[in-house]
Amino acid sequence: MHIFDLPGKHVQNPRQVALVYRGQKITYPELERNIEQYARYFLRRGLQPGERVALALPNSPEFIYAYLGITRAGGVVVPLNLLQTPQELAFIVTDAGTRFLVTSPAIAHQFGQPSNLPVSPVILDEEVRQEIEKAPPASFPEIDPGEVCTFLYTSGTTGRPKAAMLTHRNLLSNVKSMDEASDLGPGDNFLAVLPMFHSFGWTVCVLLPLYLGSRITIMDSFRPKEVLQKLQEEGITVFCGVPSMFTVLLKLRRQATFPCLKLAISGGDSISPEYMKAFAENFNFPVIEGYGLSEASPVVCLNPLDGRPRKIGSVGIPLPGVEVKVVDGNDRELPPGEVGELVVRGPNVMRGYHNREEETRTVLRGGWLHTGDLAHRDRDGYVFIAGRQKELIITAGYNVYPKEVERALEEHPAVAEAAVIGVPHPVKGETVKAFIVPEEGCTPDKQELLRFLKERLAGYKIPETFVFTTELPRGPGNKVLKRLLK
Repeated sequence: MHIFDLPGKHVQNPRQVALVYRGQKITYPELERNIEQYARYFLRRGLQPGERVALALPNSPEFIYAYLGITRAGGVVVPLNLLQTPQELAFIVTDAGTRFLVTSPAIAHQFGQPSNLPVSPVILDEEVRQEIEKAPPASFPEIDPGEVCTFLYTSGTTGRPKAAMLTHRNLLSNVKSMDEASDLGPGDNFLAVLPMFHSFGWTVCVLLPLYLGSRITIMDSFRPKEVLQKLQEEGITVFCGVPSMFTVLLKLRRQATFPCLKLAISGGDSISPEYMKAFAENFNFPVIEGYGLSEASPVVCLNPLDGRPRKIGSVGIPLPGVEVKVVDGNDRELPPGEVGELVVRGPNVMRGYHNREEETRTVLRGGWLHTGDLAHRDRDGYVFIAGRQKELIITAGYNVYPKEVERALEEHPAVAEAAVIGVPHPVKGETVKAFIVPEEGCTPDKQELLRFLKERLAGYKIPETFVFTTELPRGPGNKVLKRLLK
């Protein structure tokens, strides 16, 4: 099975709606027909198996048609972050060895002339759309499910972005694990507001519902009031977001109930326990935390959906078929409660990084994906993320995990968000520095924060420096880019 086989696999009613977008409803047979037309078009353009095609489109039916059509034709999709600069775009399409760039007229104008890039542009204007509709029948290549179907570029938190090479089998295994971990099915309606170019949005909000035969309600951008309206009025049962989305929705301060909503999942970064409690109180549904990374297709852990306890502050337990453990610097497994690097093994783990053989060997050593994330597990097997390995702060010989300090800061009612880094110190090696985004209308005071933290943290963990700012720099997966703070 391949990812382009997903649409309609479990659909018995030919009138079943697959996609809803700006009032337009697209059935599963119509979706299948559009995917095939895109595949025919790319074969007619001479796309060869394994060749890369960059995709720069907003959330839309065309994104799905193009992505699955390219893979059916044997190509490899390179989804692009629409917030990228022309320079970042040029790096990625060059690094990937991209042959085609699929985009819209508006985005082509935004990026500058795609003809300046080493790619053949496919700009979806009226003329190209007609060519796609009229593409003649073709014989599609035989594709092994173990073949690479997408390059997902990491957010570059540790330097230049790298392309995680994911296969059909990687993505399908993650979809099937999500299915096994939940009770979702054809009657569900997923709100696809997370960017489809990102692994979380694509796997969980597109591939999973297509596999289930569910409906996907597409939003091309995050508009908070419209999200609340759709959750209330359009029968949405599954809503996936990142912490900043849930935070913004909560700040609307609207009491609302969503009688159809079954599942709200937060990923991309941790969400503070205070916000999770506030959500349950204000909107009468829990937010469930999970954990993943592009290199794992992406979902690794999720708080249980089968009635077992959900633990606030934890990213849950591994999905069925996925193994995790916490190891020390010599890759020896650590006992419950001890912090080390989280490593992952399973059919969802990438083949490797494109053109990065040494980095691939390092990150996949011993047959385990080394995530670079610090974590510990409790005695029940639940995973708690402590931060990035490269972000560990060592002050006067003591280890400080930024996530612990950030969570303590975010418990303060005047603090909306916090990011903690280590800065050089001539005696201690490093000291702790905190960047604070205040709650709207609040002006937290350094002395007040120090008093607050002394009740919650050991002295060596308390920041020596506080910087108050209106926002934190973020990458495409919504993770704070701490290298920019440094």
